[in-house]
Amino acid sequence: MGSAVKKTTFQLVMIKPTHYDDDGYPITWLRSHIPSNTLAALYGLGEDCRSRNVLGPDVDIVLRPFDETNTRVRADRITAEVKRSGGKALICLVGVQSNQFPRAVDLARQFIAAGLPVAMGGFHAAGCLSMLPVVPPEIQAAMDMGVTIFAGEAEEGRLDEILQHAWAGTLKPLYNYMNDLPGIERAPTPRLPPAALARNEGRKSSFDLGRGCPFQCSFCTIINVQGRKSRFRNADDLEDIVRENYRQGITSFFITDDNMARNRHWESFFDRLIELKENEGIAVSLIIQVDTQCHRIPRFIEKARWAGVYRVFIGLENVNPDNLLAAKKRQNKITEYRKMLQAWHTSGASTWAGYILGFPGDTRESILRDMEIIKKELPLDILELFILTPLPGSEDHQKLWKQGVWMDPDLNKYDLHHRVVHHPRMSDAEFEQTYRDAWRTYYTPEHIETVARRHGSIPGRNPAEPAQFMTMFKIMFEAEGIHPLEGGIVRMKYRRDRRYGMPIEPVGVFHWKLALESWRKLKIYGRLAWQGWRIGQKIRNDPRRHEYMDLALSPVVEEDLDKLALFADTAGGEAALSKRRGEDVARARVAAANNIQRLEAAE
Repeated sequence: MGSAVKKTTFQLVMIKPTHYDDDGYPITWLRSHIPSNTLAALYGLGEDCRSRNVLGPDVDIVLRPFDETNTRVRADRITAEVKRSGGKALICLVGVQSNQFPRAVDLARQFIAAGLPVAMGGFHAAGCLSMLPVVPPEIQAAMDMGVTIFAGEAEEGRLDEILQHAWAGTLKPLYNYMNDLPGIERAPTPRLPPAALARNEGRKSSFDLGRGCPFQCSFCTIINVQGRKSRFRNADDLEDIVRENYRQGITSFFITDDNMARNRHWESFFDRLIELKENEGIAVSLIIQVDTQCHRIPRFIEKARWAGVYRVFIGLENVNPDNLLAAKKRQNKITEYRKMLQAWHTSGASTWAGYILGFPGDTRESILRDMEIIKKELPLDILELFILTPLPGSEDHQKLWKQGVWMDPDLNKYDLHHRVVHHPRMSDAEFEQTYRDAWRTYYTPEHIETVARRHGSIPGRNPAEPAQFMTMFKIMFEAEGIHPLEGGIVRMKYRRDRRYGMPIEPVGVFHWKLALESWRKLKIYGRLAWQGWRIGQKIRNDPRRHEYMDLALSPVVEEDLDKLALFADTAGGEAALSKRRGEDVARARVAAANNIQRLEAAE
């Protein structure tokens, strides 16, 4: 007779930290909007490690994912659970961005005090080690505290090594794989368990199909963290991801590739999704990110919509060519903006665009003028405003660091929503007020109605949808005081979770302030939600809504481009239009010469 061997438990605790609000409390929601791709990727890699028994056949690896944007992380309770199960664990703080680094260190401090090993990865550590000649003081301080820093990606056995070292108690202070980025084709499937996905609004999940970017935008960290050489999954990987999530009832996804249009496998990806939809009834809903030239790729938009894409994030960045050139965003051509946005609008997809404020040439007047131009001349739905920020890991940050230029030392502010450097043409107060006013200029009730009418003009479209999303953005900015992309459903705030070094408020004071704050927010929520609902219903019930037309929806006519403020009033706009026309003439001459050669050859 044999007896069952009792396995030893090793807990792999994966925490995606949030960051602090201006009052020092973690930004956590009952339900969050955007799922964490890093957490899903690490969970999938962890499952693979467990299935292969990388710690030996007598060790059971238990995976515990936490997304702090929708789950309160209680270090004391996690520690107690680890102790009850035998005391062997590794606490991984995953996907830590610069603005999340202070919160990640505060969590690490609690686990280390309890005697548990902690490893930290993400864009901040990887970007700094990639772009700076020395280890920044905050990363060195974390290592001195006992935190293991991981720079790079965990595929191709890297997570195996970390787990084995943690099990043996031999973790090194630093694992730097930035010079050896792994392939991701046929890598373990990114996934999260149902309980974790249930905390995302709409039960969405996320995954990547490619990493890296060939462009050279100076404000971007991706090119220096994931590399300029793109790496891809294949269509079989995609099908595995979809089927795995479909079994859990998940059919809505955010594909986190920085630019799906430049993924060389985009067509095989879309074709595979179309096959699953048409042959097996496995239909998915997708959010993707694209560039401003995607409409020039034959059938890209058509196949994207057929495959299930219903929303696109577009790196518009700015409407001033001089600003784009200064940021090395040479691939953006403002002469193509209207055509691109109209193509997506006509297809039925919702367009969300990132837009950066604070370029050296910006003034208060130019920023607010550009907001009005965008509203009038571009058929755009959601505009996401960001402050130009020298993110650690970017060329901009490297340049300012080398020059010794002042940058705010509080990394919690590096969320693209706070000013962290001085603007050369505006005072700090003027720039911050201009940023707030730019949000309010775009998200007026009148413009929300305009965008809703543009949607309502297309048969089958629901004009209430854009009104709802624009209202949600306005509520997050006005009521919560955060960037809308950090938003969620029902803000959760806990007295004892305040930032390390800030005083813990007395129970009565905390709850009194929370009650007043909640009452103020509820009034804003109610007023704006009612306003947005009325706009949506007004247009939905308009019998003539399909007749709506404005300048942004009007077909692009070459002869009329000179009349548009997009080209006439923006810095460099007229030159960009002239350059585009010159390129068109040159292409026409080449085409004519080729035609003549073909005719001569035929004769």
